[in-house]
Amino acid sequence: MGDDDQGHLELEDKALDSKPPRKSRGRNGRGGGRGGGHQSREVQVSKALSRLLRHQAENAGIKLDRDGYAPLDEVLAYGPIRSLGVTLADVQTAVSDNDKQRFSLKPKDGSTGSDATDFLIRANQGHSIKTVESSSLLVPLTLDGGEGPGRVVHGTYFAFWPAIVASGGLRPMGRNHVHCSRGTPEEGVVSGMRRDAELLVEIDVERSIAEGGLKWWRSDNDVILTEGDPENGGLLSSRFFRLVRGRRDEVGVLWENGEWVADLPEGLKVRVPHGKGPRGGGGRGGRGERGGRGRG
Repeated sequence: MGDDDQGHLELEDKALDSKPPRKSRGRNGRGGGRGGGHQSREVQVSKALSRLLRHQAENAGIKLDRDGYAPLDEVLAYGPIRSLGVTLADVQTAVSDNDKQRFSLKPKDGSTGSDATDFLIRANQGHSIKTVESSSLLVPLTLDGGEGPGRVVHGTYFAFWPAIVASGGLRPMGRNHVHCSRGTPEEGVVSGMRRDAELLVEIDVERSIAEGGLKWWRSDNDVILTEGDPENGGLLSSRFFRLVRGRRDEVGVLWENGEWVADLPEGLKVRVPHGKGPRGGGGRGGRGERGGRGRG
């Protein structure tokens, strides 16, 4: 995994909780400078669990089973988690109280105990660990009598749109899947799209399955995922973009029925979200002004 991909994954996990970090206070009681935020213990625990279970388990010497589960006692013994003093009760709280339902916890086969050694834990989606099998972790979306895809939307940013167009679509960017949701946060969606996404990319899932042979899945926390085209670097082709539009009125329709409609408007304020993507990215969007792989 390259540095750019790893940076992308790190930002995905920085957005684990919808509540913003509390700002530190200066001597005069006003907010402190940049980087002065303080995260609650619950957020720290959630982030540490997510990084390990999604990305770092193999390097940490923790073996995930084919369903993505890891022994909880080994997870709690992992350095960054151990340093937080995480307990079974903390994990149970993270599993039950997290609004995005990022984790699943289950007893080991035949276990009826109440100790960490008696449990297994997994992240429900977001993995970059290749040994986790989609068919075991996720529910397939099909067109032939199975669970239908419904409306599927991917959220991204103005700064990344030129690279998405130039590369021909969306890619997993170091993860196993491209992540989508069944709508937007305004429509009650909790998982699968960040609240600050600037562009909405609605995917024609039916066409991508029928014409592109793509596989689609639903996670336990209702995130919609695809590996894209494995023979083309996991590409989810832009020809399957049903509609791309700005989330707010300042940007209209950019893409429709698999074809370009318009560029991003002139003079649009374009920012690279903090910690995401290559240094200093951005610029005005268009039909491939910038190269590189799509990000979302």
